[in-house]
Amino acid sequence: MILNGQKVAFLSVLSNTTVVILKLVVGILTGSIAVISEAIHSSLDLAASVIAFFSVRISNRSADRNHPYGHGKVENISGTIETLLIFVAGIWIIYECVHKLLRPAEIEMPYLGIAVMFIGAGINLVVARKVGKTADELHSVAMKSNALHLLTDVYTSLGVGVSLLLVTLTGWTILDPIIGIFLAVYIMKEAFTLMKESFPPLIDARLSEEEEQQLQQLILLHKDKYIEFHDFRTRRSGPIEYVDFHLVVPSGMDIATAHHLCDEIEHTIQGSFERAEVLIHIEPEHERRDRLAQQ
Repeated sequence: MILNGQKVAFLSVLSNTTVVILKLVVGILTGSIAVISEAIHSSLDLAASVIAFFSVRISNRSADRNHPYGHGKVENISGTIETLLIFVAGIWIIYECVHKLLRPAEIEMPYLGIAVMFIGAGINLVVARKVGKTADELHSVAMKSNALHLLTDVYTSLGVGVSLLLVTLTGWTILDPIIGIFLAVYIMKEAFTLMKESFPPLIDARLSEEEEQQLQQLILLHKDKYIEFHDFRTRRSGPIEYVDFHLVVPSGMDIATAHHLCDEIEHTIQGSFERAEVLIHIEPEHERRDRLAQQ
């Protein structure tokens, strides 16, 4: 499965390389700022695909002496970098569009630009669906952000294609930079959404409220075998969820039985969170009671 993820990540590199070359050449030939802006946008998508490809390879390495918790956060770093690249693309596109508004120019060979925009959208739509499906299977933040990059490229390519068609039919060259500005704002909005998912794990933010409730419900499936649990904590590192808590058990429970109970709870959690790492601290009931009495 991991090897398949690397192959899919590399597929997005190939598709973006093809689309960038097509858009850049046609953008120069037609003189359309929207097409050139799309070429720049796709270039950043290419950079993001390359980052995602390497981050998937690195993040799936086993834990080692220097990285006992694995390399999962490499994916979150990748997603954050990709987000910043989208912001840079948006700012650059807006700058160029304002310049084009002040100095409008005719678009040469508009139908060539229209054709390339729709071809590029078609290529990236197919690849985005494949990358997105694989990202869900692997719980990969880097690949999920890469799929989002590809989808924004699909939407913006279609938008530019339609804008060039309108310019050709109406002769209103001002439509080219105006639509470019709207597309820039859109991709920056998507970048903000991605940032909210990729950055928090870097500072060990908890899982979502829905995920934590689901985890607690899974623990409660074994409530007839323990007294209570407390100090429940979660965090995410790349595709891995880390869960730890204290489990209060009857004072007379022997070590082997307590250990078996922990194994059962871990197995239950991993049935729904396949790559979860669960750490359970066993606490005898009398120790918990004495500690509370001292507080």
